[in-house]
Amino acid sequence: MKGGIPMSDAVDKKIASLGDWRGAMLTRIRRLIKDAVPDVTEEVKWRKPTNPLGVPTWSHHGIICTGESYRDKVKLTFAKGSALRDPSGLFNASLTGVRRALDIREEDHLDEAALKALFREAAAVNAAGKTGGSDPRADGPPRA
Repeated sequence: MKGGIPMSDAVDKKIASLGDWRGAMLTRIRRLIKDAVPDVTEEVKWRKPTNPLGVPTWSHHGIICTGESYRDKVKLTFAKGSALRDPSGLFNASLTGVRRALDIREEDHLDEAALKALFREAAAVNAAGKTGGSDPRADGPPRA
């Protein structure tokens, strides 16, 4: 709870404010995150005058990902994306540095199983205290 408002309510408010396919997409993504990481913490961060409702953020021992909304896409940014294996090739944006992102457009198909696996892996990387790096194996061998 922050400022007297439960953070899940703040995420609800942000999603409802979108009122179009982006809100529906974030609702779907939110469900997938909660299915994959049941004890995930959700909150809204980075409120500012140009974005007073902030950015939905999901964490488990650190940020798993954020869900930003733009006019033409929803962007999921994984804080330690470079430390994650992405065998399904979901990442399609911000491919340099530690973070990795997935830009989702209205007509895109979501591979729900692959996304849930990525959310679980991000939570596991956080729980293990791993840091992002340019090589996804930088913090040890890939898990089977």
